[in-house]
Amino acid sequence: MKIVVLDGYTTNPGDLSWQSLRKLGDLTVYERSSEESILERSRDADVLFTNKSLISGDTLRCTSRLKYIGVLATGYNNIDIQTARKLKIPVCNVLGYGNMSVSQMVMAHILNYTQRVAEHSNGVHSGDWGRAQDFCYWKYPLIELNGLTMGIIGLGDIGKTTAKLAQAFGMKVIACVRNRNKIPPEGVKWLDLDKLLTESDFISLHCPLTSETKHIINEITLKRMKATAFLVNTGRGPLIDEQALANALNENRLGGAGIDVLSEEPPQNLSPLYNAKNCYITPHIAWATLASRKRLIQMAVGNLESFLRGELKNCVYT
Repeated sequence: MKIVVLDGYTTNPGDLSWQSLRKLGDLTVYERSSEESILERSRDADVLFTNKSLISGDTLRCTSRLKYIGVLATGYNNIDIQTARKLKIPVCNVLGYGNMSVSQMVMAHILNYTQRVAEHSNGVHSGDWGRAQDFCYWKYPLIELNGLTMGIIGLGDIGKTTAKLAQAFGMKVIACVRNRNKIPPEGVKWLDLDKLLTESDFISLHCPLTSETKHIINEITLKRMKATAFLVNTGRGPLIDEQALANALNENRLGGAGIDVLSEEPPQNLSPLYNAKNCYITPHIAWATLASRKRLIQMAVGNLESFLRGELKNCVYT
């Protein structure tokens, strides 16, 4: 059985092993695959793994041996699912591998903002502390999280983990979900979106990207938020209208933002958020801790092992 990984570098840049996958067949791992090379590299594969490489309908129709597609991620919008279904090629993704890592990044952005860690460290290195008249100094207000309100939009597994971390800091947690008939987790209160935006000191986005949620943060919803609020996005870039957010930050209508995802990745064009006030941008790394990536590989291999036993695990269509 020929197994091909089209873009293995982001999942494993060399600090992990592909050995568990290699045991299952003749394995070829490409660090990256250009759009032009994907068809040739896929043509004779029995099994394909992809993270973000595009697997089009044309590619699928030209891969006569292909029996299985494994996604080294949760999202699978880079694969023509309709064609895969017609050709009866299962597409199996990985769920839950990065819950703690992504939630940890949410809190990292929040703590960076409330303590201004980077700015104070830079100030120390530039001599500001040494020139201070007192034993300590601070350049920005320092914010305690205890008693403040965390609003979470979308309370799936990552949202629930984020809620627990926020509660550990003594924060009140409110959430907006599609189905408010479900019983909320302990200590979490359901609110509609407008109420959540109005009451939250911090807002974290964890909803999936759909036609309904695209630009859920926009000029109108930003106006409903507190001028002191801090927004975090570790979900998908298009959840935010970036120009509207930049305007709100630059006009002091929002306290700050911690952004791990952008509408264009990697950003070839200058996002309006690059020069926005109090906007901290990390390069889509919330998911990428060593522990998270290790789980990702283990779970992806487990999906394939289930398929080889005649079972389908985490197939994205029925």
